[in-house]
Amino acid sequence: MANLTITEVSKKYNIKPDTLRYYERIGLIPKVPRQSNGNRYYNEGLQGWIEMIVCLRHSDVPVEKLVDYAEMLNQGDSTLDAREELLKEQLAELEQRKSNLNRSIKRLKHKISLYDSGEIKKGKSYFEEYKIMDD
Repeated sequence: MANLTITEVSKKYNIKPDTLRYYERIGLIPKVPRQSNGNRYYNEGLQGWIEMIVCLRHSDVPVEKLVDYAEMLNQGDSTLDAREELLKEQLAELEQRKSNLNRSIKRLKHKISLYDSGEIKKGKSYFEEYKIMDD
């Protein structure tokens, strides 16, 4: 893996250069080396960090928790349990959101089927199918 410029890394991971600079400024990624002209260059190790951060951000881990996670990574194996717990908490949150989304999708499909069948026109309440408190 070659050293990449900020523009190349930005394109590779589909994040803005300003976001990369912000991540560096808040300590989410290690200090990025610079070339003699002042341009940042991202080596293989930094690209690995960025890939991890992007993956966790796609999992909706808040930036504040990511900073904690990065600090724990830097502290080494003594933080293994804490890191695992942080990831487990995020997974539980995603599972709950997935469940809510699946329930919403099921309800919307059912409601659309009422329109498709014409049943909605036969005096059926528009709101009858949305009993979210009964789950």
